[in-house]
Amino acid sequence: MSLVFDEYGRPFIIIKEQSAKTRLKGLAALKVHQLLSFCRLPHTLLVSFLVSAPEHAPMFVVLLACQNHPALLSDFLLVLAVPMMNMGMDKILVSGDGDVCVSNDGATILERMEVDNQIAKLMVELSKSQDQEIGDGTTGVVVLAGALLEQAELLLDRGLHPRRISEGFEVACKVACDHLDNICDKLHFTPDETSELLTVAKTTLSSKIVTRALDQMANLAVSAIMAVADFERKDVNLDLIKMEGKVGGQMEDSMLVSGIVLDKDISHPGMAKTIKDAKICILTCPFEPPKPKTKHNIQIDTVEKYQTLYKQEQEYFVDMVKKIKDSGATLAICQWGFDDEANHLLYQNELPAVRWVGGVEIELLAIATGARIVPRFSELTPEKLGKAGVVREVSFGTTKDRMLFIENCENSKAVTIFVRGANKMIIEEIKRSIHDALCMVRNLVRDNRIVYGGGSSEIACSLAVSDAASKVTGVDQYAMRAFSDALEAIPMALSENSGLPGIENLASLKQRQVQEKNSWLGVDCKLAGTNDMKSQKVLETLHGKKQQFMLATQVVKMILKIDDVISPSEYE
Repeated sequence: MSLVFDEYGRPFIIIKEQSAKTRLKGLAALKVHQLLSFCRLPHTLLVSFLVSAPEHAPMFVVLLACQNHPALLSDFLLVLAVPMMNMGMDKILVSGDGDVCVSNDGATILERMEVDNQIAKLMVELSKSQDQEIGDGTTGVVVLAGALLEQAELLLDRGLHPRRISEGFEVACKVACDHLDNICDKLHFTPDETSELLTVAKTTLSSKIVTRALDQMANLAVSAIMAVADFERKDVNLDLIKMEGKVGGQMEDSMLVSGIVLDKDISHPGMAKTIKDAKICILTCPFEPPKPKTKHNIQIDTVEKYQTLYKQEQEYFVDMVKKIKDSGATLAICQWGFDDEANHLLYQNELPAVRWVGGVEIELLAIATGARIVPRFSELTPEKLGKAGVVREVSFGTTKDRMLFIENCENSKAVTIFVRGANKMIIEEIKRSIHDALCMVRNLVRDNRIVYGGGSSEIACSLAVSDAASKVTGVDQYAMRAFSDALEAIPMALSENSGLPGIENLASLKQRQVQEKNSWLGVDCKLAGTNDMKSQKVLETLHGKKQQFMLATQVVKMILKIDDVISPSEYE
């Protein structure tokens, strides 16, 4: 700190002067990426606890206070690898302002972490990319990338050039993806026969908080996809599926609504709470007298002038209500609010109304009911009304919380998954879990090819890459074998987290896959007595698994190409 003066003689204090920058080059720069490529978490506390069925052991608490230290890599891998188990290990993430998030979703964990290192942010983006493209496998893709970086560090110590390592990883990834095409299976389903889709949804949800109501949640996800799927184009628009939650009740009280659920209530307590065969008009114009667009000032100095103005406003309101009634509407939904006077006029004319409905909900309502969004009262006609079988206001518990259910719509292409839970954290985690299942079922509608889970596909690809490496001349074979070893990180994590001996179980599975020529043998996480993942019906989409391999390889290649780090020195 120093005191200096500017050209006018005014003093000011320099808190910190520009300091020399630190620089890492060559092998040292490459190695620091391997060690610090995940995150720096100063003043962050992660609490890992066991969320299991009621018959299982009590919560197991592990405190991880991560500091800026190379050993952070193994700790961070532990944090992300632990969720890859059948019973599910969740994380409590506490933000700086006290917000608490409970999740075992890889993308959510990484997104909530305070990441300082720039290379570590690539891992966060990697998980987000997997979540946006596939919707599931966010934990596995980061664990695989971490294993590849560990293998790359060993190869760098042996003197291999980073570019040769990258090329070897790329070749190995192509071999693994080609082998997935050879061992994949096809899932056959129709809009009426969805038992196979239910199996995939259960696999996705088996490590989530919803395991207590696994069948019900899987059925919700599959039914929602079937309601909005376009089988001719083989596509699903997830924007047509809305998820709404309300605190209270049990997880089993969640339901699929063939229509829209609005977190709103009827504007007047005296209006009808249930409307059958409703004709709905959707308004985006304000329910109030028009206002001039320029600044204005009205002076009222007599009673007659006030009564004239009041009468004019009344005529505006009466005319608006009359236009709605003349169109044949039995329910008015307005994007904007309206005052008590307009609300009273609507009540007198026996016209139920809902106000302050958001733009996204307005669009979903229009899709579901077949209504046209009306921007002006003068354009309101009977042809622009939507239809719904029943509109009802539902109250919850002893509170005044109310929600509006618009069911049996004319166009059932928009549905709502209504989630109940004990608190807000549980509801948010259930939403994330169902979203993963929705994405996996959507991927199967697009491409019905699958591979079997439990680490079976990773072991099969590891063996295939190892065989291909034996046929390659040059140093690329070292990188390919390293890729093969990295693929074993996922079945190893599954074995250890299921209480099985990791190395012994992995070696046994590799031997059996070679001897029996069965690529469906994986880790028996459920302790069902068989390692055949096909008989256990543990399924994953082919597209999601290939995307995992390719995304992890691309990020590791990009990190390996960085050999120079210039950064400012830390503040002392």
